[in-house]
Amino acid sequence: MSTNEAVISRFYDAFSRLDAAGMNACYSEDVVFSDPVFGLLHADETRSMWEMLCKNAKDFSLTYSNITLLDEEYATCNWVATYTFSGTGRKVVNKIKAFMRLKDGKITEHSDAFRLSTWIGQALGWKGVLFGWTGVMKKAVQKKAVRNLNRFIEEKNTKVFTT
Repeated sequence: MSTNEAVISRFYDAFSRLDAAGMNACYSEDVVFSDPVFGLLHADETRSMWEMLCKNAKDFSLTYSNITLLDEEYATCNWVATYTFSGTGRKVVNKIKAFMRLKDGKITEHSDAFRLSTWIGQALGWKGVLFGWTGVMKKAVQKKAVRNLNRFIEEKNTKVFTT
C-alpha cells in the first residue's frame, strides 16, 4: 500500500470510529475542503466541521472503497455514510465520491461530490423529495449547515474552563 493510500485509509478508518482528531491528523495545516452542503471551507473550518459531524452523529456507519491513485498527488475513492439525520430523525444513506490531493503524507485538498437533491430528499422527507432539486431549497439547506457550523465554532472558541 502506498503512503497516499495509507493516509486515505487512516482518514476513513478514523471517520468510521467518529474520531475527528484522527481524521484531522490526516490533513495538512492549510487544507481546503468543499462539498455540496458546506461549500468551500478552509483549514480550521474544515477541522471543526468534522468535529461537529462526528459529535452529532447518530446510528452512524461508514464504508469506503475503490481508492484510486490518479498520480503521485491525486486520488479518489468512494464512501457511503449511513446515519440518522438529527434535524428530522430520518435515515440517510449518502453515497459520495471523494477527490483528494496529497502531499508529504497529508491531505491538502479534499472535495466530496454527491447529489444534494437526493440527500435533501432523504434527510427532509416528502418536502425534500418534492422541492430538494430547487435552488431555493438547496440554498436553505446550505445556509443552515453553515450557520450550524459557525455556531459550533463560536461555542467551541468561547468555552471557559475553570479550575
